[in-house]
Amino acid sequence: MGNTIQVTSPLVILHGDEMAQVAFEALLKTFVTSRLDIELKEIDLSAENRLATNGHAVTEAIEAIKEYGVGIKNAGITVNRTQLDELLKKYPDVDGNNLDPLATKSPNGAIRKGIGGNITREDIQFRNLRVRRPDWIGRDIDVMTMDDGGIKDSFNELARATGIIKLMFVGSSGDPEELHRREIHKGDPLLLATNDMADVEDWARRFFQRALDEKRDIYLGLKDTVIPGYDGAMRTAIETIYKDEFQAQVEAAGLDFHYELIDAQAARIVSNPPERALWGVPDNTTGRKLFKLVNQLKRYGIPDRHVHVSISRMSAGGGDQYGSFNAPAREDGIVKVVVDGEERHARHIRKGDPMLLMSNDRKAIKDWVSQVFRDASRKDKEVYFGLKREYMEYDEVFSEVITEVRRELAKEDTPPPSFMIMRPSRQLIKMITDPPRNALYPSQNLDGDIFSDISAALGGSLATASSIIESKDGAMLFEAPHGTAHDLYVKYQESGGKEAHFNPSALIYALGNALETLGERDGNRPLADYAGRLKQALKDTVADGYITADLKGKITDPDAEKVVDLYGFIDALQERL
Repeated sequence: MGNTIQVTSPLVILHGDEMAQVAFEALLKTFVTSRLDIELKEIDLSAENRLATNGHAVTEAIEAIKEYGVGIKNAGITVNRTQLDELLKKYPDVDGNNLDPLATKSPNGAIRKGIGGNITREDIQFRNLRVRRPDWIGRDIDVMTMDDGGIKDSFNELARATGIIKLMFVGSSGDPEELHRREIHKGDPLLLATNDMADVEDWARRFFQRALDEKRDIYLGLKDTVIPGYDGAMRTAIETIYKDEFQAQVEAAGLDFHYELIDAQAARIVSNPPERALWGVPDNTTGRKLFKLVNQLKRYGIPDRHVHVSISRMSAGGGDQYGSFNAPAREDGIVKVVVDGEERHARHIRKGDPMLLMSNDRKAIKDWVSQVFRDASRKDKEVYFGLKREYMEYDEVFSEVITEVRRELAKEDTPPPSFMIMRPSRQLIKMITDPPRNALYPSQNLDGDIFSDISAALGGSLATASSIIESKDGAMLFEAPHGTAHDLYVKYQESGGKEAHFNPSALIYALGNALETLGERDGNRPLADYAGRLKQALKDTVADGYITADLKGKITDPDAEKVVDLYGFIDALQERL
């Protein structure tokens, strides 16, 4: 193939959806298949194909990454109820009543669990990006959360025995019914949270009334895509109250109501906050973090950031909320936690109350902490852990494991990097208002999701970061930390493909990382050099002022700005490669 670089090992390619997929296909054609003689193991992970294969595509992706060791994953959508109904009409052979969860849920958690991988998200070090911070000091924004319920009032402990954890329910029949079971090992953290739906509804009325009284725009944030039976149940109840009791008054007052996923909401708080707003975050652990953050921002603002931020997210084993059982109760009754035959906890719940049973794997936690210290040592980073160990036995295991890993490193004469343990709210505030120059912030699952989006927003765009999933067996999956850009995709379709507005930087960087890893593993110097030049050409393109619309006004020399679309950006990068 003439001037093409010969590549021995295959590269796994996981396709996605919408505008991200339009960009991905263009990048593969321009920078991979036309320049490399390489075997691509391609798997369609689009929402449509996940449903059409009843989730088998996700299993196929996991096996491919484990077998071949290096892959790149594109962003995909998680279908809502309307989209699911439309897809089921398109595929009548698929039984909508017996869908594998992999067919409809986000594949990300399943893939991370399948390969036993943790995520590190890092800023791409563009040298000429300067994000103009919103003027936060004195801004009239407040956060309102529930005082009680949820994880704050959970039953949580470390398992005393290895065996089976069961969630049992006793309703009107009086007979115990098993809602869920899973294996658990001695020392694994487990947690049962419930919320009283009557309390949630009371809170919603106070929330909307306060926004009306204080004439504030309304923002509601939950994570209903990941925990639909818990956050989703609360969202439905809250939005029903809004529509039935408050919508007319809110619109008459000229106020806006917005619902977004909590990680997107948190990013908006730091990057594009309204002048006057009330943020509603029913989950009190997340709500308190954002409440403290907003109060800190009102006093000190957001400093200019000249630092490199990395976030390591605990997700091996798919634990915490992301591997939970969550569902609303079908009737009034008692819910019980039984571990290895011993009843550990019981509480009353009412019909419709959301339940959340989550756990994590101590062994996976240890693998993660070891990886955090390895990564920090390799790149000379300070480490800031966030734990709620003062009142959460669930978090105490992380503290124990940190001590254990430190001890093992000391025996090997490998000192661990400089590190601190602090409350997650303090960890978040430090990351934004007082960041050291080169730090790594390890976070549990949901916190990691939220912190990643906040950090990306501070970096100027979700496309200015890279994401790496690494397993202890050495499997590496590179991805962009952003979504599929649905709004841009609608414009692309309406324009017949003429309006292709999308920042491909994160996908290009992920592609460069994947090819670089293949080159290093195969001892293939030409491939590794090419991958390094691809990443450098990306930085040079932005340095020369070629940017997509999301970065408009965010470079150090505004006079040098040349705003281009997706294809214009790829052309400019090709010239520099």
